[in-house]
Amino acid sequence: MTNIKGAVVLVTGGGRGLGRALVEAALARGASKVYATARDPRTITVPGAVPLALEVTDPGSVAALAEQTKDVTVLINNAGVYHAAPLLTGDLDHVRHDLETNFYGPLLVSRAVVPQIVANGGGHLVNVASVTSWLAVAGSYSASKSALWSMTNSLRLELLGRGVGVTGLYVGYMDTEMASEVDGFKIPPAEVARLTLDGVEAGDFEVVAGDVARRVRAGLSTDVSVIYPQLVA
Repeated sequence: MTNIKGAVVLVTGGGRGLGRALVEAALARGASKVYATARDPRTITVPGAVPLALEVTDPGSVAALAEQTKDVTVLINNAGVYHAAPLLTGDLDHVRHDLETNFYGPLLVSRAVVPQIVANGGGHLVNVASVTSWLAVAGSYSASKSALWSMTNSLRLELLGRGVGVTGLYVGYMDTEMASEVDGFKIPPAEVARLTLDGVEAGDFEVVAGDVARRVRAGLSTDVSVIYPQLVA
């Protein structure tokens, strides 16, 4: 378990939406420093945050980030993109971009920053995934988030005994730009940020945020047709 108070937190994609909410929540809980990254660090406007440039798909950019952040104890891999290209007919560049950003991006950042966490006496890693890790309704985006789910479980095993907890965040529809066209209730990013940091401090393996995500997670033990009723319609 890791207390946010006094921690040095790094949030990728910290300029807007959930990333911004996570930055604000970490500062409110007394983190001693919060790094917030964006492709353009001028978009980081949270008072008290330390803005840094990062393109998670660029190994050089990731290496430069690691050189600037030797003191991290909590890493939150939040940066992502959403193309949701159909796998058979969609633009292959969009398929690759989802995978490069949502899977390889967190992997590159983790490989660069997790050794810092170990060297600093331990801490925590959070990967921001999605209900679409378990629900294949968004083509390449679902595939990339499902891969992130598996990677998160693998990292948890690799880090056993090294003082680094690993939490996966799985959230349904959230009130951000990405879900702007979705009707119905959407979880406020501030609430998801609160649940995420609660999970870090409790040492939870998973944070499942929202009724939709909880229902889908519970359905994983059932027949595939329960999650995809259209298969038997």
